[in-house]
Amino acid sequence: MGRQTPLFQLHQELGARIVDFGGWDMPVQYTSQLAEHHAVRRDAGVFDVSHMCVVDLTGERVRAFLQYLLANDVARLATPGKALYSCLLNEAGGILDDLIAYYLTPAWFRLVVNAGTRDKDLAWIGAHAREFAVEVRERSDLAMLAVQGPQARARLAQLLPEAQATQALALGSFVGAQIGHWFIARTGYTGEDGFEVMMPAGDAVSAWRSLNTLGVASCGLGARDTLRLEAGMNLYGQDMDESTHPFESGLAWTVALQDGRRFIGREALEKIRAAGAPRKLVGLLLQDRGVLRGHQKVLVDGSAAGEITSGTFSPTLERSIALARVPAATAGAVQVEIRGKPLSASVVKPPFVRFGRSLLVLE
Repeated sequence: MGRQTPLFQLHQELGARIVDFGGWDMPVQYTSQLAEHHAVRRDAGVFDVSHMCVVDLTGERVRAFLQYLLANDVARLATPGKALYSCLLNEAGGILDDLIAYYLTPAWFRLVVNAGTRDKDLAWIGAHAREFAVEVRERSDLAMLAVQGPQARARLAQLLPEAQATQALALGSFVGAQIGHWFIARTGYTGEDGFEVMMPAGDAVSAWRSLNTLGVASCGLGARDTLRLEAGMNLYGQDMDESTHPFESGLAWTVALQDGRRFIGREALEKIRAAGAPRKLVGLLLQDRGVLRGHQKVLVDGSAAGEITSGTFSPTLERSIALARVPAATAGAVQVEIRGKPLSASVVKPPFVRFGRSLLVLE
């Protein structure tokens, strides 16, 4: 038995199929993964993301600490509540994790890191925080729900008193705020609008049931994966890890090298950039019949040259799509080896889908 979120018993009551995910017992689907996917693209769905690790960092030098710890620059965060996506790197420029950082006050930032890297991240952050006299507090008292889809924000707002609902609906993209007892952020991992809500663990079950009553579908990790892949969003452990760096993971935009700021992994990244990264992460659209899956070989000019990192059948596009790491010069047409047969695929620029619309662009 793995770790369980405060919603575990409710997932069982709702008939969810439970799987192990990074050491957590999590719902992969409730009724139909396809129906849950479409609910988010067309209306609204709710996901239990309480397995994610929320970390509060406090201290007079917390901003300086995060400028050293992260590849992206938190100096960009000037307005309380504003969030920043960044990679956490090792000295070699390898990706330890990807995360979201929220600026709350000059002495308080909040991080949300991945479930599977929780222990590793906490140890890494804690070891470096001591030099800056920053206190690290894991917020295991909080549950976290992701309410996503074109109607998600309006449905979640119905759970709040009028003044709080107005405040939540006024939040800008990638901004969060403490609204009553809940921290509500306009962020997500599906390519749709919505909220991620951090709340006292005791509030989670009633909030979930209330959302269901309002027509918000219960959604599992299966739909979350097809949604994020359509949105061209990386999954840690598949599309990136410690053996890869941001420049070959489609994450160059998260690295701030414009000034002389010293951060962990900078020296290695500067060398990689100067030499030119030999690989890149691209999108693939299968032209033949079949389904793209992780670890399938990508053939360029008939020879194995790359590998799919994440692949699936896209319910929105009704086509098979993937992210793949390939040689930097790769463009146009390639082949993917599926069950010993080379099938035709096109190199495309992610994302594939955002806000329910196809964004396919051939490279």
